[in-house]
Amino acid sequence: MKSHPLGLGISFILFHLHLVCAIKVPQDLYQPPTITKESEKNYIVDPRDNIVIACEATGNPYPTFLWTRNGKFYNVAKDPKVTFRRRTGSLVIDIYGGGRPEDYEGEYQCFARNRHGTALSNKILLQVSRSPLWPKENLDPVVVNEGASLILQCNPPPSLPPPVIFWMSSSMEPIVQNRRVSQGLNGDLYFSNVLREDAQTDYSCNARSHFTHTIQQKNAYTLKVLTTRGVPERTPTFLLPTGTSSTKLVLRDEDLLLECIASGVPTPEIMWYKKGGELPSLKLKFENFNKTLRISRVSEEDSGEYFCQASNRMGSIRHTISVRVKAAPFWLDRPKDLILAPGENGRLVCRANGNPKPTIQWMLNGEPISVTEPNPNFEVAGDTIIFREVQSGNSAVFQCNASNAHGYLLANAFINILDVPSRVLGPRNQLIRVIEYNRTQLDCPFFGSPIPTLRWFKNGQGSNLDGGNYRVHENGTLEISVVRKEDQGKYTCVATNILGNAENTVRLEVKEPTRIIKGPEDQIARRGTSVRLDCRVRSDPTLRLTVIWMKDDSQLYISSRMKKEDDALIIFGVAEKDQGAYTCVAKTELDQDFAKAYLTIQETSTSPTSRLTSVQRDKPDPPMDLELTDLAERSVRLTWTPGDDNNSPITGFIIQFEEDRFQPGTWYNLASVPGNVNSALLRLSPYVNYQFRVLALNDLGSSMPSPSSERYQTNGAPPEVNPSEIRGAGTRKDNMEITWAPLNSTQAYGPNLRYIVKWRQRHTGEPWSNVTVWTNKHVVWNTPVYTPYEIRVQAENEFGRSPEPGTVIGYSGEDYPKAAPTDIRLRVMNSTAISLQWTRVAPASVQGSLVEYRAYYWRESSLLKGIWVSRKKLQQSFIGDRVRGIVSFLIPYSNYKLYMVAVNGRGDGPKSDLKEFTTPEGVPSQPKNFRFSEPNREVIFLDWSPPEHPNGNLTGYSVRFQAFNGSRFARPMVEILSPNQTKYTITRTDPISRYRISLSARTQVGGGEIVTVDTPLKQDEVPPTSAYTKNQVDIATQGWFIGLMCAVALLVLILLIVCFIKRSRGGKYPVREKKEVALGPEDQKDDDGSFDYSDEDNKPLQGSQTSIDGTIKQQESDDSLVDYGEGGEGQFNEDGSFIGQYTVKKDKDETEGNESSEATSPVNAIYSLA
Repeated sequence: MKSHPLGLGISFILFHLHLVCAIKVPQDLYQPPTITKESEKNYIVDPRDNIVIACEATGNPYPTFLWTRNGKFYNVAKDPKVTFRRRTGSLVIDIYGGGRPEDYEGEYQCFARNRHGTALSNKILLQVSRSPLWPKENLDPVVVNEGASLILQCNPPPSLPPPVIFWMSSSMEPIVQNRRVSQGLNGDLYFSNVLREDAQTDYSCNARSHFTHTIQQKNAYTLKVLTTRGVPERTPTFLLPTGTSSTKLVLRDEDLLLECIASGVPTPEIMWYKKGGELPSLKLKFENFNKTLRISRVSEEDSGEYFCQASNRMGSIRHTISVRVKAAPFWLDRPKDLILAPGENGRLVCRANGNPKPTIQWMLNGEPISVTEPNPNFEVAGDTIIFREVQSGNSAVFQCNASNAHGYLLANAFINILDVPSRVLGPRNQLIRVIEYNRTQLDCPFFGSPIPTLRWFKNGQGSNLDGGNYRVHENGTLEISVVRKEDQGKYTCVATNILGNAENTVRLEVKEPTRIIKGPEDQIARRGTSVRLDCRVRSDPTLRLTVIWMKDDSQLYISSRMKKEDDALIIFGVAEKDQGAYTCVAKTELDQDFAKAYLTIQETSTSPTSRLTSVQRDKPDPPMDLELTDLAERSVRLTWTPGDDNNSPITGFIIQFEEDRFQPGTWYNLASVPGNVNSALLRLSPYVNYQFRVLALNDLGSSMPSPSSERYQTNGAPPEVNPSEIRGAGTRKDNMEITWAPLNSTQAYGPNLRYIVKWRQRHTGEPWSNVTVWTNKHVVWNTPVYTPYEIRVQAENEFGRSPEPGTVIGYSGEDYPKAAPTDIRLRVMNSTAISLQWTRVAPASVQGSLVEYRAYYWRESSLLKGIWVSRKKLQQSFIGDRVRGIVSFLIPYSNYKLYMVAVNGRGDGPKSDLKEFTTPEGVPSQPKNFRFSEPNREVIFLDWSPPEHPNGNLTGYSVRFQAFNGSRFARPMVEILSPNQTKYTITRTDPISRYRISLSARTQVGGGEIVTVDTPLKQDEVPPTSAYTKNQVDIATQGWFIGLMCAVALLVLILLIVCFIKRSRGGKYPVREKKEVALGPEDQKDDDGSFDYSDEDNKPLQGSQTSIDGTIKQQESDDSLVDYGEGGEGQFNEDGSFIGQYTVKKDKDETEGNESSEATSPVNAIYSLA
């Protein structure tokens, strides 16, 4: 989809205006006035000091100033008490010289003008602070029944600004407040129920003025509590507010304070609710023991009905508060200064909102536009002024006033018509040195009209630096977020407009950080020994390194007993005075590092008994008898008595403190002292109610804490430090969240700690906006998208403010990018990858920090018919401000669609034009379901399914198989099959060997992914026990070897047959070694150890069965192998052993001699040979 030309023009103008606000006009060029400093709208001054009404401005020529007072021209020259501050338009009213401050109250406005226009300040209402004295009055004792409610009114005299109220006794002891007794927002003191102990003190209301910090004390109330035997319990009633309902009006961005205080016995609990919704937990705070509900910076959605509920065990009551939120005007788009070249067009936009909606009024050089002369070069269209083909004489200052019943906003914005070629401001050819891994900024302030575009290059070549680790700010500064060694080099910024180019060079050197790689360690040394404190440093060799030693935070004097080496400090013959904290500080001109250790000196043991006697050693006993002396405002001396060291010398003491205001019950380490002292001067912080305890240390550990000391309260003072870890970042496109690490209890220095948060857009010169908060977060709303802000956070308590804080740069929230990459060029690299090139988006359209360009793509269809494809959207990221990239892991032979977006911290921008492309054929994936079977030893059946991803038109399958035995492989065989064939039969050439079979599908591109299987080893096959080399022959497959084995097997068979025949003929058979049985007396034994098994003894053969009548029953047949020359079938066990029983038939001739008719049979012939 193509962008409309008008949209491009508007985008260009918005970018143009957005960029201008960050660029300053050089002082040698003419410029209309700009107000840079002015007093606040409601300006309350201290009557004791000279009054200064601020008004400062810039411009060329330098502007002149005049003032109005109460809407009329104020002639400063006529009043000798009033003068202009030198080189500014600020008024100074001399009060020290006798001027009466009340005579100068009124409404002031400053005008700064030169020949190119007039700028206006806000209307400043000057009021003098007043702190009238408290009228003297005699207060009668307040008589009240025990258990009744009570209100002690404060009623301070009207003051400007209102005083700070707090209650104390006449002896200046603070009144302890809790759920039962508390101070209301109006300053009165409320008792939910009175107890008899309330009469033990009196009650005085105190008012502290804002400027003088003087405290006025009202005469004290005394209470007389009438006691009874029992205090009856009663249901809650509201002391404040009265009735069942009330209303509250609050302005947007102010804090909403709702208060409910109830009486009752027992003391009621207060709970808060919102009708129809939940309380806004993120900006909600309960104060004054839940009696006050504070909602910070209310907005319109905080309107509604709130109710507080007071309850005890006797019952509950409820009060409803209807909250309405109105709004003074606030900026949506504040007009910004506009620099145009002759003939250019532009616009000023002034958009504000509020409740009720504000009216917009334009002025030109301080006069309503309606009364000025018509100008054909601009026209007013509601909240916008449109300029067309401006000319040199059109320079002027325009004012936009947005007002409603609750306030007004006034903004100046000039239009300056200049025709200036590009120029680079600031020093030339700078050298910037920075420590590695730090953040750095390379400045390149520039100017021109038309406003130039600025680009950064490294080492004079390559693409524009912007994105990733680099970030170019609108004022030309190149920020490198994390500097590394490879970032070292020469950087060039080039500013370009239609009138010319200008450039400047900055050389960046990256240095190695200074680090102490081995620092000193805590040591305990005997007096008179030598001590070595290590300090090994690694730093950049091009920087000058200095190593100094500190002792107890003061620089150490290297005496004759000490030796300072490059990597250590050696102290010879240490004494008690050498004990303390030693710090090694290694620093260069760019950075530093330090390491600290504590050296403890012990006395040398001289008692021979102590070396000969074995004693029980343990941790020391806790110190005792803590005492506070030398009481001062910021210090106190703590003294204690050490406990028993339990035969291990005490090496030191740790002093801890606890305070009862912020974190009661929590103990913190305050100081450490050596073991040979028993007192310490403690440095204290203001406004802390201290309590101390001491722990003793020895080699075995620390003792139990000592008993606590008495409490010591220090006086309050203004804070001395400001919050740390300040940062500003947007959580939405129209806000900036400012956060910081709050001060801790020892930094608060006084009650009611709060923070003054100031912010303003960077490089605009606009006045600071500020707000006071009690938390550690503040959200600035209605900010322009991703704009740098200057931020300051200052601590303040009831005694004053901390020193002026430093400035931190933060950024408002990002919005989605407004533009998409264009001119996308796509090239198919192979079947699974494409390369992309595109034109980057304009920096102003990113509306944030560019994170990456991202390509979204999906498979639309396959070029193969009938293939289902998933259209799941995939993505490929290209980190940083790149203009090319590669998309991989595509599926071949498919139709794809793709578009690109720019991505910032908020998310994706709009889509680019849709691109379509087709991937060529590729090689297929492996065939699916590949199986084999071996029904016998002659064939192997194969079958499979087509590949899941053909990635093209299949041209066939390739089957590769080869026999192998152990590590020896036969020659492989390859068969090419048709694409429709999914079965194949392999005929074995070797029934014994295993087979390795590989299968792959093919397209025109080539063979695809291969799937390989090995046939298993058969159970009756014995794996080879010897490995073959490729030069050896497997004899198991040779013919002569097979013949030899057959002959051996035949010979063994013949020998077995002979043995059986011999046994059946009753021959003598040696069995003594085979059959371990006892011999009976009837056993006939030959001389050779054999037994005669002839059937003349008429004994049954072993294994035969005897019938009932005592005859021998034959198992199978009465025939023996001897009877049949060819032999008969005998019975064999599963292992092949012969178990048949034979009844041998004999001829008479056989029994008479060795000759027999059976001798002619083949078996007998073999027998005769045996």
